[in-house]
Amino acid sequence: MIQQEGPGWQLARDPSRVQFPVLVGGEGWAFELTELEWTELAEIIFDLIDQLSEIDDQLMPEELVCLEIERSSWWCCIDGEKDSWDLQLVLKHKGFGARGVEASWPAPAAQAIAAAMRIVWDSYH
Repeated sequence: MIQQEGPGWQLARDPSRVQFPVLVGGEGWAFELTELEWTELAEIIFDLIDQLSEIDDQLMPEELVCLEIERSSWWCCIDGEKDSWDLQLVLKHKGFGARGVEASWPAPAAQAIAAAMRIVWDSYH
């Protein structure tokens, strides 16, 4: 089991939990994800951070940026300044009995959970 947490965020991955091996949380809330949901979410977050890195040298320090990706069942957004941004996400499955989630982390918790996602991801890929 891998567990990380900090002020305003938490992330845990326990592969022995077959149905929902990943727990993602914020200040006073948390939800569990399937392995597929976690994989899709992590890849989108990494893509958003890569996009932000690609335009970093074009942004003034106080300039605002909003980057969004909608893929599969996820919509994710980085919103703020180049070095201090919020992270928002929505999971929307279709069909009867499907789960849905809306979550967000303010800066600096957003940067911390994104970094933790990379550490957890890299630990088994």
